[in-house]
Amino acid sequence: MKTNKQHIEKALELPAFAYIQKAADALGVEAYVIGGFVRDTLLERETGTDIDIVAVGSGIALAKKVAELLPGKNQIQVFKTYGTAMIKFEDIQLEFVGARKESYSADSRNPVVENGTLEDDQNRRDFTINALALCLNADNFGALLDPFNGIQDLKDGIIRTPLDPDVTYSDDPLRMLRAIRFSNQLGFTIAQKSFDSIANNSKRIDILSKERIVEELNKILACPKPSKGFLLLDQTKLLKRILPELIALKGIDEVEGQRHKDNFYHTLEVVDNISENSENVWLRWAALLHDIGKAPTKKFDKKVGWTFHAHEFVGAKMVFKLFKRLRMPLNEKMKYVQKLVYMSSRPIVIAQEEVTDSAVRRLIFDAGDLLDDLLLLCKADITTKNPKRFARYHKNFEVVKEKVIEVEARDHIRNFQPPVSGEEIMRIFALKPCRQVGEIKDAIKEAILEGDIPNEYDAAHAFMLTKAKSMGLFPA
Repeated sequence: MKTNKQHIEKALELPAFAYIQKAADALGVEAYVIGGFVRDTLLERETGTDIDIVAVGSGIALAKKVAELLPGKNQIQVFKTYGTAMIKFEDIQLEFVGARKESYSADSRNPVVENGTLEDDQNRRDFTINALALCLNADNFGALLDPFNGIQDLKDGIIRTPLDPDVTYSDDPLRMLRAIRFSNQLGFTIAQKSFDSIANNSKRIDILSKERIVEELNKILACPKPSKGFLLLDQTKLLKRILPELIALKGIDEVEGQRHKDNFYHTLEVVDNISENSENVWLRWAALLHDIGKAPTKKFDKKVGWTFHAHEFVGAKMVFKLFKRLRMPLNEKMKYVQKLVYMSSRPIVIAQEEVTDSAVRRLIFDAGDLLDDLLLLCKADITTKNPKRFARYHKNFEVVKEKVIEVEARDHIRNFQPPVSGEEIMRIFALKPCRQVGEIKDAIKEAILEGDIPNEYDAAHAFMLTKAKSMGLFPA
């Protein structure tokens, strides 16, 4: 990690900083870039497009002056209630705020805000590594202010709060989730005192809005190895307050010498596996939730051992309840996760049996556009530690994938549209919309899926005439 002045000055070559310097000096106020931009600059990471600017004075006044100086038309958004303003310039977003100090009440994470010094503002920051500030004024441009030894924590890879962690986390419980998220993103360790404080204050998470919680969960899921974050959520008692459905998967029961795998740790392995092959956060959600139906369906049968009958169906229903509780989108994203959870075992089941064209056609038909993601999920679901089983399951799974490619190329089942439409059936037999039309359409579909006829118009038309005749229907 570089901390030399030359490296900092290079980061501050961003054109926006020159305009902020001119505006701050013109107004006679101190201005600093603080937080993530400074942290990521020093870590030599991508700094992102959101940059926080603190003014010792009015952040809104500084933003307005900057907007005047910037070339072109730059829209400024002012939020008087919060004392902040935002400007989009080129491909970055600048957020201006006046230096402040905060105080909190026990039932809210919304603070009472007062004007303050830069020191007050750094005191209110969540972590030492986010309290680092760089001066933007001409007479001290690029000077690094590090009151809490954040540079050393960056070097040591430590997440630590500037003040007493019990105060920091109790004041704003979102910081507990942020600590875990940063630990996961950066590969840092949470300082022991801070870690213990999260566990001690875990109940405070209940005052957060569900939307803010989900935002942090999504960022944890977006990490290269999300399991690290979810293990920390579990160890700090946060997970049971947010996703009790996952906690219910923990543990191994044994009856008459028969045991089952720990589905909690298996789930985290599946999430890591899927994360190696896809950045789709909703596919990662599907991996996280694919086995949640196993807890309520777990039973012991003396003949076959532990069973989880219909856990996919139960799990899909639980997805809706979970999304609703967390105020996640009840739209196509939720339906996407639901369907993947519901179908999560289908390719595996096919792989364990003789791979028939009919079974593969039905898999392709039922999965539709989700087929590729479903196959990724099912491959990620193979976590057995037995080398022979692992090799056998993967070999069988590859057979299914090859069969899918072969059948799809020949039969064109994905996004299936009947070769003979309902409108044509009604016209040929002089029917209005009725049960018989649906019956003929379903019969054609089943005949194609079973391989009795090819997915072609002439074959489907001939089959339609035969089927209709058996129903006592004849062309008009």
